[in-house]
Amino acid sequence: MNPHETLAVDGYLMLPNVFDSTAIESLAERLMDDLVAHPGPAVLQSRDRIYGSRNLLAASPWLAELAAHPGLYRVLRQTLGENVGLVRGLFFDKPPDRTWSLPWHRDRTIAVKDNSQPTFTFKNPTCKAGIAHFEAPESLLNEMLTLRIHLDAMTAENGPLAVIPGSHLLDSSQEAAPLVLSANAGDVLAMRPLLSHSSSMSKEGTTAHRRIVHLEFAAEKNLPDGVQWNDFLPLPVNR
Repeated sequence: MNPHETLAVDGYLMLPNVFDSTAIESLAERLMDDLVAHPGPAVLQSRDRIYGSRNLLAASPWLAELAAHPGLYRVLRQTLGENVGLVRGLFFDKPPDRTWSLPWHRDRTIAVKDNSQPTFTFKNPTCKAGIAHFEAPESLLNEMLTLRIHLDAMTAENGPLAVIPGSHLLDSSQEAAPLVLSANAGDVLAMRPLLSHSSSMSKEGTTAHRRIVHLEFAAEKNLPDGVQWNDFLPLPVNR
């Protein structure tokens, strides 16, 4: 199957060796510089160390340039069409001394400029780190794609991601067996928001971090009921 077909059937696709070690090191360093320079409620810190951010695009709009990589650009265009844009960026780390886990879930919320207006399309308005969110309908989530850039290798040691293949299409009674994923630094995981996924805790004694840049893309800039994305950065022209 080609990448578009694999995403349609399985709901995810691992793209190997998208970025080399030099590019990953440069990306991580630039990202940390931006987060240090732009502190705020969206930047998560513990023990004087940044381990997450809920609003990367405010400090690092240049992340949209990563989508110009031929391997990513092709997948985004084939999957979401010509009007695709970057709508949200997250960063998180799973430090060995501050590990965490996530139960099985699907990504159902989107970041918007204002969630106080009346709407028949969106529901469950929330505010996360000062950013307005709505729960989006499945029809919209089916027109989105997430790219997760691995800044570190993801192994059994550092709390890897697990997915249920095809679960973006099926109800829970029809789901396949869970699959634990692994990745090298520089690999990129493309996944549909409605793919059921979870994450385990790192193993005791590990020294490995698991840093991820999580980028969400949408097929269209315009949303129903006058709702606006918090950000919408069009893809740069592919070189």
